[in-house]
Amino acid sequence: MAKPNYAFEKRQRDLARQKKKEEKRLKKAGSKEANVQGGSGGEAPPAETGEPGADAGGGASGDGGD
Repeated sequence: MAKPNYAFEKRQRDLARQKKKEEKRLKKAGSKEANVQGGSGGEAPPAETGEPGADAGGGASGDGGD
């Protein structure tokens, strides 16, 4: 009778664990991208709210240049 190869079994368990962890990480990263692109969910900060041109520091109005 052949003896069991415990090292091989352990390696297979480790590979399966790593694969599952990687799939979970990719799924999590994909859902974050979907939230940012789709705008669903309340986690994305409101970046473009307020008056248009309010944070533009060009000095185009009221600097008295001429």
